[in-house]
Amino acid sequence: MGRVEQIAVYPVKSLAGRTVPAARVEVEGLRGDRAYAVVDAATGERVAARTSPRLREVVATGDADADSATLTAVLGRPVRLAPSAGGPQVDAAAVHLVSRQAVDRAAAGEVPVGCSAEDPRANLLLELAADDGDERTWVGRRLRVGEALLRVTRLPRHCLGVYAEVLEPGEVAVGDPVGLDDAPPAAGR
Repeated sequence: MGRVEQIAVYPVKSLAGRTVPAARVEVEGLRGDRAYAVVDAATGERVAARTSPRLREVVATGDADADSATLTAVLGRPVRLAPSAGGPQVDAAAVHLVSRQAVDRAAAGEVPVGCSAEDPRANLLLELAADDGDERTWVGRRLRVGEALLRVTRLPRHCLGVYAEVLEPGEVAVGDPVGLDDAPPAAGR
């Protein structure tokens, strides 16, 4: 029904992501995704893009000291990177998927408030066949993406695409096939 067009990992929560050719999808999400958070150097409290939108302009380099210095300059106050305790700092689900069709709909004006058609902050961008072009119908269904098996759990409140949990970890690469792995849920469920 489609293929993986792009994979994005966000090593530091709230910062810009970077595209990768392949990623390991674990139960917690993509390996290396949201593994660090920006925290206030004085209080240790997490700094979020919601209150500091300029965070989304910075791409992490992988050097915690250099990234902390860059973020301190961008935000105008001392911050540092802290490893995410207990796994990735995801807000709603392990994996966020969005179709090219959803991005195109958003670019044409059908975009939820607070979401960007340019950067929906999804991990996997999917190119779907014309007759399978709306991932919003997948809630409650299983989806095979490369070697990984996901269950689509819900629609994001404020953004494009769908959220999914990982049923079977596996490798996912650009160009891998995407397909539903079960029958649609019964009406009323």
